[in-house]
Amino acid sequence: MALIDRITAKVIKVPLASSTKEGVIRELIELLVAAGKVTELAKSYEAVLARESLASTGLENGIAVPHAKTVAVADLAVAIGVAPSGVDFAALDGKPSYLFFLLLAPPDKSGPHIEALAEIARMTRSTAFTRALRASTTPEEAMDLFKE
Repeated sequence: MALIDRITAKVIKVPLASSTKEGVIRELIELLVAAGKVTELAKSYEAVLARESLASTGLENGIAVPHAKTVAVADLAVAIGVAPSGVDFAALDGKPSYLFFLLLAPPDKSGPHIEALAEIARMTRSTAFTRALRASTTPEEAMDLFKE
């Protein structure tokens, strides 16, 4: 299943309300809980924070891909957030992150998780795509960009 098939407006938050790394992670997991994709917020949150403690998932060019494996999901779950003002996510380039792709996968299914990471890497190589996503003002507007 392609990444786009896992994304709906219900799992996109534009703009994010949080201004901290931990807040962004919690906010995105809350979207997944509300959408029925995650059964336990606390377990998921702890799993992502444990993964972040190993090395930040803040990449370069304003992109962050917090992810973890947890029994709180039956299948790969994806949430996307846009922070117009940027959030310090301890990114590799030392700059703020604006676009967040949170992935949660069950411990026994690494294939879809790896495929999703690769698909996010491909999409975010496009400066036009990341610029347009960053400029989106509603979840529906962001969703349309994934459909193009």
